[in-house]
Amino acid sequence: MTIVKRGFADVAHGQIHYRHAGASEDLPLVMLHASPGSSRQLVRLIEDLGVKRHVIAPDTPGNGDSPALAREETTVVRLAEAMLGFLDAMGLERVDLYGSHTGACIAAELAILAPDRVRGVVLDGVSTFTAEELEDILANYAFPFEPDINGAYLVNLFQFCRDQYMFFPWYNRTRAGRRDNGMGAPGDLHAWATEVMKAHDTYHFNYRAAFRWNGFDRLPLLTRPALLLAGENDPLIDQTRDLSAVVPTGSYVELARFDDPAFASGRLSAMQAFFASAQ
Repeated sequence: MTIVKRGFADVAHGQIHYRHAGASEDLPLVMLHASPGSSRQLVRLIEDLGVKRHVIAPDTPGNGDSPALAREETTVVRLAEAMLGFLDAMGLERVDLYGSHTGACIAAELAILAPDRVRGVVLDGVSTFTAEELEDILANYAFPFEPDINGAYLVNLFQFCRDQYMFFPWYNRTRAGRRDNGMGAPGDLHAWATEVMKAHDTYHFNYRAAFRWNGFDRLPLLTRPALLLAGENDPLIDQTRDLSAVVPTGSYVELARFDDPAFASGRLSAMQAFFASAQ
């Protein structure tokens, strides 16, 4: 059984919390999680990949146990710069990268920023929005959960996490917004909400940065080998498929549904084959 350990790295803006597992003579694999949680969301994948290699998964600044860069709006470029500082603090000269959703935007930007530090990058669901979609999503999707004396903010935070399983965007609670998806296990939903609770007043900065990030403008600048993949019922599957066409070094793999047992094994196999071939 792979044991997932935890640690903190000192960086310019404070500390970054990370989970890590495994060991290998191969390059370390740095994994960047989706919003709005933390590296806790990647624990099962860390366990699977940690069997054969050293895996390191930080909480991106403003998420989980990592403080935000500042209490203000940020950009994916600034988050990528912070992740480069994390690589320096950890003594990681060259790595493979994996990113999911918001983490995929940051991973792509890090590979653009420092291509000499990255062998290959996997982007697991990556987004880009039209002007109309962006206006709507910025107006409705992610805001801080301010504590109140009655604890209503805790209910709102829980429902925010729960409804992401059922709708996209989560606030479009209509037939049109309904996802072809099941509910997560109660324990996973509890863990997810708990991680968001830790960053209740900063988690939204990274979400909003990712929403504003334009993959059609940025991904053509990616020069490192890249694999884009998405599950059949990932709400970003169409965007990921479209964006794969603009990555000069990119390939695309479509995976089974998240609730299909073949999803986890298919993603693991695709990632292992890709990293084995990356130079």
